[in-house]
Amino acid sequence: MLSKLESMLMPLAEKIGKNKYLMSIRDGFLLSMPLLIVGSFFLLVANFPIPGWNDFWARFFGENWDSYFAKPTSATFSIMALLAVIGIGYSFAGQMKVDKLFGAAVSLVCWFLIMPYQIMVNDTVVSGIPLNWVGSKGIFVGILTTFFAIHIYAWVNKKGWIIRMPDGVPPTVQKSFSALIPAGVSVATFLLLNIIFALTPYGNAFNFIFTILQTPLLKLGNTLPAMLIAYVFLHIFWFFGVNGGSVVGAVFNPILQTLSAENLAAFQVGQPLPNIISQQFQDLFATFGGCGSTLSLLIAMLLFCRSKRIKELGKLAFIPGVFGINEPIVFGLPILLNPLMLIPFMLVPTINIIISYSCMSIGLVPLCSGVAIPWTMPIILSGFLSTGWQGAVLQFLLLILGVFIYMPFIRMMDKQYKIEETKTINLSDDEIDLDDLSFDDL
Repeated sequence: MLSKLESMLMPLAEKIGKNKYLMSIRDGFLLSMPLLIVGSFFLLVANFPIPGWNDFWARFFGENWDSYFAKPTSATFSIMALLAVIGIGYSFAGQMKVDKLFGAAVSLVCWFLIMPYQIMVNDTVVSGIPLNWVGSKGIFVGILTTFFAIHIYAWVNKKGWIIRMPDGVPPTVQKSFSALIPAGVSVATFLLLNIIFALTPYGNAFNFIFTILQTPLLKLGNTLPAMLIAYVFLHIFWFFGVNGGSVVGAVFNPILQTLSAENLAAFQVGQPLPNIISQQFQDLFATFGGCGSTLSLLIAMLLFCRSKRIKELGKLAFIPGVFGINEPIVFGLPILLNPLMLIPFMLVPTINIIISYSCMSIGLVPLCSGVAIPWTMPIILSGFLSTGWQGAVLQFLLLILGVFIYMPFIRMMDKQYKIEETKTINLSDDEIDLDDLSFDDL
């Protein structure tokens, strides 16, 4: 069965590995990956799921001690899209055979050119760079901008519309003048786009993309099909680099919180719990380790993969993943815009929801009590606190099931990365270092 699936999907994996757009996204996010991992550990310290954790440290450092640890997280997660634009621009410029540094710079400028410089302060609009757009919420627009801007830059460069300097001019000066016209055409194009979007009801490209993505969610309700639809959208958004939790949560979380409150009220007076679906059901049984239930993916990476890139990423991202922080995996593997990983990324949470709902509906597992549990609480323990030992067992079984669903897909990626690593080693072995040459060898 696995060999048949692999024979069907391996050609897709090879095409993905050679696609210049996907390669640029994959390599471009390597710039932000180590920073996201560092930010994840600081986020974990500020939200460690131990009762009394915050009160204990508040005795020594004050009530707002966690704000200091939140600063490194904000300095990494809040500028995630900015780092992505630079990294992807640098990588894609190399794919398009133009100067990498200027490609990254032009991408960044064009992205900022279409961004609204408006933020709300005490219900007043003031000028400033909005952090929500330079964070994960702006990644999709950043990727589109990068590809479009560098295509324009490369097209102008290929036409030969560049300023050529006479011989003897330093190379750095020559490169700067060569980039002048291609960069100018790219910037002028995005200025025109900014004007066009300003004339629409959306006001700018960022609002247009976000609104178009959010529209299908307006009619979600309190049913199993509604939750499945919500999670399909949530993971599609993440696949395109948009924070699916914030988009879907704006519509769906108020419903879930209301259902949780009803369960908690019934639990406190000893009455039967009325709702299977609730905030705790979503947080504790739909996904483990973050969107896509990527804790299962991390385990599959550590157990079944052989490429150094995937093994090392798995080791670094495992501890944050246990506590529900998975940005290093989403952007570092990457899952973002990776068609091969989209299948299990959506399938595993869907199966988790269906199985959990079925077990609770027939009475095998008690319903979630509605008691608030920190989102960083590891599985098994969170399931026990919410529903008893039955929930802990269910979480464990779903985690293992997810490992086997992810396994064939991550192994295909692993083979592709292993081939690339082997080629890199062979190229390194073939290189000649002039310092190693000696006339004594002649």
